[in-house]
Amino acid sequence: QVQLVESGGGLVQPGGSLRLSCAASGFTFSSYAMRWYRQAPGKERELVASITNARGITGYASSVKGRFTISRDNAKNTVYLQMRSLKPEDTAVYFCNAFRGDYIYWGQGTQVTVSS
Repeated sequence: QVQLVESGGGLVQPGGSLRLSCAASGFTFSSYAMRWYRQAPGKERELVASITNARGITGYASSVKGRFTISRDNAKNTVYLQMRSLKPEDTAVYFCNAFRGDYIYWGQGTQVTVSS
């Protein structure tokens, strides 16, 4: 059974940091590219960051470049999203996504709220 379980969300003040984790099971994690998406209320889901399977090449949305860092630990079947200098506009539900060809898996999401 494929599972992606996100954790690490919560309430943080502007300028603060959070680290999200996504634990994967039920598939060969190291063979999949991994992505973080987010969806704010009333908005479409958007791609935030991605990391390839083997070489770990990363990519970021322009809105988070320089503030967010995606990484993966294939030994732990986990992908991370380190978020720094958080802004109120970063408030959203953050979703983990595994992608390989026609195979796409999603987690249930974790809420991140940036507010004073």
